[in-house]
Amino acid sequence: MKVIIGSDHAGFKYKTVLVAALQEKGYKVIDLGTDTELPSDYPDHAADVARAIITKKGEKGILVCGSAVGVSIAANKFKGIRAGVCHDTYSAHQSVEHDDVNILCMGERVIGVELAKDIAFAFLSAEFSREERHVKRLAKITSLENNEL
Repeated sequence: MKVIIGSDHAGFKYKTVLVAALQEKGYKVIDLGTDTELPSDYPDHAADVARAIITKKGEKGILVCGSAVGVSIAANKFKGIRAGVCHDTYSAHQSVEHDDVNILCMGERVIGVELAKDIAFAFLSAEFSREERHVKRLAKITSLENNEL
């Protein structure tokens, strides 16, 4: 699986650790930055990852900032993106299984680095269930994106 990853300065350390951990487990990783702890704007990095997912440069994305909230808000502005804030492994896999989340958002200032790795692996190993109730709900989300509801 090809994973797109990005962060702002507040998520740079965890992003760096996650890239190495993912590659060690055999994932192909495309790191869209930031490449430093110098202040940067999280909407820019969220947009880069969202666009890469939309254009199918990777199957799933991971965004890290200080709280995860900012990157989630920014990424969710893009049609077809379902970015979820997950700070536990249950939410990480359940968000994919039920909601077909395609970008995981985590906060470096919220959780420990070992938990961040566990969450990332739970997210990446999960698959959308395709159960009728979840497909129906996902269709409603698509309708909201298309201003049909």
